[in-house]
Amino acid sequence: MEKFNDIINSENLTLVDFFATWCGPCKQMHPVLEQLKQELGDSIRIVKLDVDKNDALAAAYRIQSVPTLMLFRSGQVVWRQSGAMRLNDLKAIIDQYS
Repeated sequence: MEKFNDIINSENLTLVDFFATWCGPCKQMHPVLEQLKQELGDSIRIVKLDVDKNDALAAAYRIQSVPTLMLFRSGQVVWRQSGAMRLNDLKAIIDQYS
């Protein structure tokens, strides 16, 4: 399995979804992220990260609520937001960084 740092250090955009299995809004994000991947294809990488299984990473990025979405390019956070989002809103954010 690839290491998290290797994934986010890509020059391509990487969207990381910090989630928890017990979180209702996180469950709402799942189909949104699947649709996003279908529409954007290889132009973006989407990674789901369970905060309960990756507590050190969640702490390192100061995740205080789930879902928290973070957009990375070349290892840098270019955008972050907590809470569920609609597909069109998320696409508009990603378009700003594409």
